[in-house]
Amino acid sequence: MDYATLIKKPSAFLPVAMSFAALATVFFHIAMYGATREADEGTAAHIWQLLMVGQVPIVAFFVIKWLPQTLRQALPVLVLQALAVLAALAPVWYFDL
Repeated sequence: MDYATLIKKPSAFLPVAMSFAALATVFFHIAMYGATREADEGTAAHIWQLLMVGQVPIVAFFVIKWLPQTLRQALPVLVLQALAVLAALAPVWYFDL
């Protein structure tokens, strides 16, 4: 199995899509309300948290299923997933949200 086939598996692309949805949530919130820290977490914060935590079981499934079978093809997918998580975390850290 090659990388192009593996990245089409739901356990490979869903965490990346969820990270980008979380990133879009943060940018939408910043565009609408600014980058100010609120006293109480709003809906955007809860959506972001659910998207980020929801990736954990999907990535765990991916690691258990595909890493032992196709190590060479699975590692770049894991790196892509990790970079997507870092991209979603970066604005939260930068703007101290």
